[in-house]
Parts: sequence; C-alpha cells; structure tokens
Amino acid sequence: MSRIGKQPVEIPDGATVSIEDTIIKIKGSQGELSFDYGYEVTVEVKDKEVIIEQKGNSKFAHSMWGTTRSLIQNMIEGVTNGFKKTLELHGVGYKMAVQGKKMVLNLGFSHPVELEIPEGLKAEVDNEKLIISGTDKQAVGQFAAEVRALKKVEPYKGKGFRYEGEQFIKKEGKKAVGTE
Repeated sequence: MSRIGKQPVEIPDGATVSIEDTIIKIKGSQGELSFDYGYEVTVEVKDKEVIIEQKGNSKFAHSMWGTTRSLIQNMIEGVTNGFKKTLELHGVGYKMAVQGKKMVLNLGFSHPVELEIPEGLKAEVDNEKLIISGTDKQAVGQFAAEVRALKKVEPYKGKGFRYEGEQFIKKEGKKAVGTE
C-alpha cells in the first residue's frame, strides 16, 4: 500500500477541479493547470477532496499511485498559492536584470548571457536576489536550476549563484611552501 497514494487531497476554497477522461484540470486564483494521469489510476472528486486509487496490481500502477497524488497536490498548491525559488548572486561585478521576457546576466564572461523567461513564470531582481515564481512547481524548479547552472558556486571564493539559505563548503587555497 502506498502511504502517500491513499491520502485524499483536499480542495481549498477558491480552487475548482474537473475531470474529463484521463485529464484533470485545476483552476485557482493564480492560474490554471492540467495533467493527463493515464490509465493506471482512477481519480474522482468527492466532497471537496480528490481521491486517487490504483487500477490493477502491476508494479507501474503501484508506482504511479503515489506519484499522481503528489502531482495533483502540487497543482492545487500552485494554482492557489504559487511556488517561488530565490537565487542569490555573489561576486564582484556580477549583475542581473530583467528586460521584458528576457534576463540579462553579466557573470564574468566576455559577453552578457541572455535567457528567455519561460511562459507562465515571472522573474524579478531584488538587489542581489533573483526571485522566480509561477504556478507549476516543476517549471519553477527547472528554470531556477538552469540559471544556477550558468555560474555554480565556486568553491574557493564562493562566487556564483546559490539558492537562498544554501550552505557550501569553502575550500582552503594553496599554501606557499617555504624553501629550506
């Protein structure tokens, strides 16, 4: 039995859930998301709750049971509250700016790096912090990871992008060895 899959997902006020064939659509104050959950599980809406049950006894159906429940929970959370990732940029001369649907990053390369902000996401710069927000948890996390991969934290000086509150281990540099 899946401990996650057998828990019902509560639908908060302000969110509506509709099911057509194997597609679940969730609308809320932040936007609308849809997901095709396939034929391995059944999804039904009862009394402000979404109940997910597995079909059959296959290993794939069992694994999709908990996964589908978590995806639906994240969709409901996204359309009601939204998701947010914050990246901090450390380093002298490193700059970032948002210009319309593009981000322009000066990361110490010979040229500025331009990134297109994906549809459905918002990016804003506040001092040396980049705040990425949207309704889709996967899209927010993926875009934050792509931005972070442009300039990961350098282990000797700590320059580069890191998530807010992320700890990193600073390495000790080379030491001059005295001649005898």
